[in-house]
Amino acid sequence: MPRTWMLAMTLAAAAGVRPAAAQAVAREGDRLAWLAGCWQAASPRRTLQEWWMPPAGGTLQGMSRAIRGDSVMSWEFVRIEPVNGRLSYVAEPSGQRPATFPATFVSDTLAVFADPTHDFPQRIIYHRRPDSLLARIEGRVQGEERFVEFPFARAACPP
Repeated sequence: MPRTWMLAMTLAAAAGVRPAAAQAVAREGDRLAWLAGCWQAASPRRTLQEWWMPPAGGTLQGMSRAIRGDSVMSWEFVRIEPVNGRLSYVAEPSGQRPATFPATFVSDTLAVFADPTHDFPQRIIYHRRPDSLLARIEGRVQGEERFVEFPFARAACPP
């Protein structure tokens, strides 16, 4: 019986059929379609840009960069995808090793991802507003709770 089950699962995967749990995680990722597009937060010190592709199969891919003048100060490749059966935020900042933050809450207006073992941040939050997006990172630094907010406005995507 176990061989029959493995064969059925292999054939289902090859045919594009997912088990119910995997489909549920993919649907959870699809709920974050509101992140798709281009976002920008400008200040006198720097301009932050974040670009997200629409979800496909429950996965969103994005990238961000911080610019001062015409110099890129930092950049990051980001994915929101199923990891070990949970929707997760996977960040690769400026060429560092990837960090994975499993989702703790996902709705049509809010997404919270957390890894309490990560240095900083331990939480990444996206909050959809009627005409903007608020991104926030937070966590403990030397025993003290800290946060940084990024108030993004919708921006034109580059050609």
